[in-house]
Formats: sequence, C-alpha cells, structure tokens
Amino acid sequence: MIPFTIDSITPCLKHVATGDIVETEVIRIKRKSFLSKFNKNNGWYVDWDKFDEETSIYALVLKGTVDIQGLIALTDDDASNAEYINWASCSPENNSWRNGVKKYEGVGGHLFAIAAKVSELHKHGGCIHAIAMDKEILQHYINQFGAVSVGI
Repeated sequence: MIPFTIDSITPCLKHVATGDIVETEVIRIKRKSFLSKFNKNNGWYVDWDKFDEETSIYALVLKGTVDIQGLIALTDDDASNAEYINWASCSPENNSWRNGVKKYEGVGGHLFAIAAKVSELHKHGGCIHAIAMDKEILQHYINQFGAVSVGI
C-alpha cells in the first residue's frame, strides 16, 4: 500500500526547517523484535513485525545512524517480473498528512528508489508494482511519473 505522494526528487533528504541536505543510507531489517517498535499505535500505519518471511523490510536512515525516516516492505514477484511493494511509509515525523508538517523532504522518492534497486538485484530491471491508498494518490503517480493503472 502506498499512502504518500513523492514531494520531490532529492539526492539526499532535505531538512524542511533549515534547508540542510542530509545524507542517507539503506539498511535491511530482519529482526522482528526491532520491527515491533514500528506499529499502527505510534503512527506507522501497519505493524511492521507482522510481515511474513517472504517479505523484506528496508529502512531509509540518516547516514551513520539508525534514525529511521521511512520503511518499505518488498516481495520478489517473479510471476510479474517485478518487485511488489507490500507497504511503504514515511516516519510519523515526516508524515505531513498526519502532522501538517514534516521534518525531511524526499523520503517517498527514496523509498521508491529502494524498491527499484531491489528489483534490479532480483533481475526485474527496476520494475515495481503496488496498490495506491486511494484514487488521489494513484492519480498523482500517473500524472507525475507516468505510472500505469492496471486495475484490480
């Protein structure tokens, strides 16, 4: 499920209040006990420790830290020759829909870049697919990035 739009394409994250550029890196999280801290009750939309073993969870973090700015759950979908985005979410502090403001700009674009990179590693040529949270978000991806709706 994709519950966000891409605000901008940035080489790194941009601190909204200061304009500072902050470097990031990607880590894969395998420990369910660590993922249990990221759940519906504290603003992450889903309980991240509940995904099955077939699903890989990646975190976008500030470089040199475990300060998570976004999470993405991916499944290798050989039948579609693409990487499937089970869920992606900005951290609560980066969710302007919930809070009215966000700390960093560029998280959504980075999460999609992670999905594309994993798709390449799985020999899917960067192809990804997902379900948008609503028609407005779907239309955003169609208009801004040429996404194609294949219906359900």
